[in-house]
Amino acid sequence: MSTPPFDTEELFDTDYLHFAGAALEERSDAESELISRLLGPATDVLDLACGHGRIANRLAALGMRTTGIDITPLFLDRARQDARERGVTVDYVQGDIRSLPWTGRFDAVVSWFTAYGYFDDADNRRVLDEAFRALRPGGRLLIELNNPVFILRNFQPTGVQEADGDLMIDRRWLDPLTSRNVVERIVVRGDRVRRMRFFVRMFTFPEIRDWLLAVGFTEVTGHGEDGEALTADSPRMLVLARR
Repeated sequence: MSTPPFDTEELFDTDYLHFAGAALEERSDAESELISRLLGPATDVLDLACGHGRIANRLAALGMRTTGIDITPLFLDRARQDARERGVTVDYVQGDIRSLPWTGRFDAVVSWFTAYGYFDDADNRRVLDEAFRALRPGGRLLIELNNPVFILRNFQPTGVQEADGDLMIDRRWLDPLTSRNVVERIVVRGDRVRRMRFFVRMFTFPEIRDWLLAVGFTEVTGHGEDGEALTADSPRMLVLARR
C-alpha cells in the first residue's frame, strides 16, 4: 500500500482541535509536571511542533523560558491566545522542525504527543539533527511516542471519537515494510463528511536510541508514560537523551 505525504493543513485544523482539545486539556497539567521532572533544571526550553500550546504555556507557568515552533498558523494563534489568558510569555515561531533557526540556544527540547515521525526516514533523522544543533552542550531532548510493542499486542484497526454529536473515525493499518501506522480518517460534522490519510512512523526503543546516538546524543533512556521504566505494558514511550 502506498502511503500519503504529510499534509499539515489537512490533518491539523479546526476538526483536530474540536475532537482532541478537551480530552487533551484534562491531562496537560500532569504531563507538564512530568516533563519538568524528567528534564530536571532547565531554563530555556523549545517545544518542537508545539501545536496549540497546551504544553508550552504550562511549562512557561512553571517558570521556564519557553519557545514553541509549529508550522500551522491556526495552532499558533490558539497558543498565543491561551498564553495571554494564562498570563504567561512564550515566544511562538512559525517554522518547519526540519530547519530550526537556532544553534546552541536551549537547555532542553521537547517533542510531545507523537509530534515526531510524520516524514520519510531521511527527514525524520534531520529533525533529530536539528534538535541536537539547537541544544547547548549537556542539554536534553525528550520525545514522547507510541510504544509499538504495546500497539502490536493491543492493535485496534478502528477507533471512534465523539464530540458534541460529531464523529471522527480512524481506520488503521500497520505497514511492516516501513514501520508506519497508516490511518484513513473520516470526520463527520453535521452534514459535512471529510476523508484524509496520513501516517506516523513507529520506533522501537533500540531503533530510536541508535538514531539518537548516531546524531551525537548520549545517555539515551526509555520510560513509560508515567516516567518509570518502559515495559511492554506501557502505552506510550518517553525517550530522554543528553547532548
